[in-house]
Amino acid sequence: MSDLRSYEILVILDPRPTDEEAAALLTQLGENLTSLGAEVAKVDNWGKRRLAYDIAKQREGTYAVYEASAEPATVKEFERQLGLNENVLRFLSTRVPVRRKARPTKAQEPPTGTVPPAGESPSTGERALEEIG
Repeated sequence: MSDLRSYEILVILDPRPTDEEAAALLTQLGENLTSLGAEVAKVDNWGKRRLAYDIAKQREGTYAVYEASAEPATVKEFERQLGLNENVLRFLSTRVPVRRKARPTKAQEPPTGTVPPAGESPSTGERALEEIG
């Protein structure tokens, strides 16, 4: 059974190649990730942005984010390949947590016949008692 997890992988590329060359490199990196066994859902190219500090004597970088589902070993191998690529200045892989809809437990549900917490509207009978009193 495969253990696919959701990841966001931020990649900062060298800004010197043209936009077309950067797009081709991003496509190649996405194909490398797919060939390793990941499912790439989306590639979001943010374009050139100013870096917080100089990296390899560069003040700008081309940012891109890959949204993928993969096994942890696949992401580790992809990170290794990114580290070997001279056009990649920096990268960051982040596991996206799975959000599940929370169901209220018995302890969280208010018992029937009690006054609701502040901010919730009381029932019509309770409103009538408040207006009289």
